[in-house]
Amino acid sequence: MQYRPPSMNVTPPVVKNLLIINILMLVITWVFATRFNFDLVKIMGLYYPGSENFRPYQFATHMFMHGGFMHLFFNMFALWMFGRILESVWGGQRFLLYYFVTGLGAAGLHTLVNWIEISSVQNAFEAFAANPNPDAYAAFINKHINNPNPAVYDFIRSWANNPGSSSYAQTAISNLSGYIERIMNVPTVGASGAVFGVLLAFGMLFPNTQLMLLFPPIPIKAKWLVIGYGILEVWLGFTQPGSNVAHFAHIGGMIFGFFLIKYWNKRKKTFF
Repeated sequence: MQYRPPSMNVTPPVVKNLLIINILMLVITWVFATRFNFDLVKIMGLYYPGSENFRPYQFATHMFMHGGFMHLFFNMFALWMFGRILESVWGGQRFLLYYFVTGLGAAGLHTLVNWIEISSVQNAFEAFAANPNPDAYAAFINKHINNPNPAVYDFIRSWANNPGSSSYAQTAISNLSGYIERIMNVPTVGASGAVFGVLLAFGMLFPNTQLMLLFPPIPIKAKWLVIGYGILEVWLGFTQPGSNVAHFAHIGGMIFGFFLIKYWNKRKKTFF
């Protein structure tokens, strides 16, 4: 497939507006936090559906919120680098549709995986609460909590010396209940899911285009970059559950992008 890359000085309107909105939202978030002591992420970040902070509109609004300057910079740089080319080929309307489908799809898969993980934790908690004891508490901690505070094991050892204590049992139940509440109230923010969809689209449309990596600084074809990112995100998603990075959102953006492009391809003999 041949294309004429847009001038470095020209950013098409949809990508330009997405960049502006995302930058403005980070600035507004900072202003609200510093001037009014108000966390805008609590309203616009995506919460787990079981959280009291969850609102359905967050599936869309979280795409315009970011956790800081570097988070915003890398997402917007990738959007500008690849999105402007896709928009110049597809047109603004199709690109915007693709961007939101992949972003919403990413949020949907991320929420589904969260539901599976949190449901498992809740089931384990209910089983523990029905028969609280030091061994069951230790098993829960080891299975479901990454890098627990060393004081937790001091508590378990103390409880093991007095296993019949109702006070220890109630403290353990309260601790685990608080832990579940905390993980249900961690917001997800960022355009990463849609950006990974954009990256996937570029790799599918221009698979043999040479790209230069930053780390390490070596050339690589777009198709291998996309495949490598996809494999890495799947591996990280399964090996680092509960991390601060929404790996399954990235995977979701790529999956929904893949099927949308395939659907568009089937409707036409030529893609454009």
